[in-house]
Amino acid sequence: MFYHIITYGCQMNKNDSERIAGVLENIGYQPAFKESRADLIVINMCSVRQSAVDRVYGKIENLIKLKKNSKKLKTVLFGCILKKDKKNFEKKFDIVLNIKDLYKLPKILKIKDYSRFKTSPVRAGFFNGVKKVEDIKIKPKYSNNFSAYIPIMKGCDAFCSYCVVPYTRGPKKYYPAQQIISEIEDLIKNNYKEIWLLGQNVTSYCSLLGNNKKSECINFPKLLQIIDNFPGKFWIRFTAPHLKDFSDELIEVIAKGEKITEYLNLPVQSGDNSVLKRMNRPYTIENYKRLIKKIRKKIYPIGLSTDIIVGFPGETKKQFQNTAKLLKELKFDMAYISQYSPRPETAAAQLKDNVNIKEKHRREKILTEILKQTALENNKKYIGKTVEVLVEKKQLKKKSKKLLNTYLGKTRTYKTVKFNSHKNLIGKFVTIKITDALPWGLSGQIETIY
Repeated sequence: MFYHIITYGCQMNKNDSERIAGVLENIGYQPAFKESRADLIVINMCSVRQSAVDRVYGKIENLIKLKKNSKKLKTVLFGCILKKDKKNFEKKFDIVLNIKDLYKLPKILKIKDYSRFKTSPVRAGFFNGVKKVEDIKIKPKYSNNFSAYIPIMKGCDAFCSYCVVPYTRGPKKYYPAQQIISEIEDLIKNNYKEIWLLGQNVTSYCSLLGNNKKSECINFPKLLQIIDNFPGKFWIRFTAPHLKDFSDELIEVIAKGEKITEYLNLPVQSGDNSVLKRMNRPYTIENYKRLIKKIRKKIYPIGLSTDIIVGFPGETKKQFQNTAKLLKELKFDMAYISQYSPRPETAAAQLKDNVNIKEKHRREKILTEILKQTALENNKKYIGKTVEVLVEKKQLKKKSKKLLNTYLGKTRTYKTVKFNSHKNLIGKFVTIKITDALPWGLSGQIETIY
């Protein structure tokens, strides 16, 4: 039996897909690299924006065609699914499950010959005693052998007025510190080079290290310190932090950490205080700018990115100009800019969506142009410098889909670097002397491999 997984969304979704793959392979499924060869197609979806939901609807017609050609094909939908969408999708998919119900999947699939798996206590657990996804001890099927995503929490209690996460992933819950540490130790032993710590608000993390109430509470800075002290050559990254929990202690830990990379994605969402209040974001722009100033003073060089929503209900032209002004002033390396779309069940869905599509697009375009200028200005500072790069992949020639001898990798500050080599370098650390800069990346010549 073969499976194929299609993932839409953030790093959390990617990690969920790796865990789905781990469960499926544990019960006898093998990966199929093409949908047409699969007996089971899993779509892991995102509901953060309507466009993400629309992508799933766009796949349904193709799935119907595939099912006509294969009567045994089953389709499964996982992910962040709103109740409204779930009712519609249940008519289109054989199985629709929240990721927290992953432990139910083997039973639902009705694997006929699972008796041979009962010899393993872990495998037997799928059918006896497993009551929640956290009880599944099977390792994820990581998408590569050098970079891994590790969730340190799930859910969210922030209830930003535009966000569906509290409704699709439930309340905030932290995974035990010892469980996270053990998983990371295992990755380091297996020579992983990059570890991402994931959560809707990782900076709020706090969990007991031990099994009793007197155990030490490990907050996020302490968790980073513990991981940073592990022996070996690897990088630590994390996303997403929240301004309200970004402490001076955390800044000091990042600044002093040997393996903690100098990159932060710190979402601002808007440059106007009135809009932030309607978004239920508990800070002001003045707070945000003070924090950025403090970070840049303590951590250098630092790659900074942010998230911005344009066209939020009631956003006036003047309020948008405040966002444009902020983007010019803070000179981010990257900004993930999205047009507001109302999401069912959220507080903002009750507000009048009074910024039309054309105006949202215009505002997004203005911010993108500002970003191009600031990103290019920042990137030009790298020319002539030698930087450490973790090589991620080879570049494809678009028309022929042929692999070139051009590699793409990331710096510690999360800059994309392009360079040429005839050697197999994926998953390796190299040093690159930067010779050219563009708004969205750097290029250079390889100096050393290690």
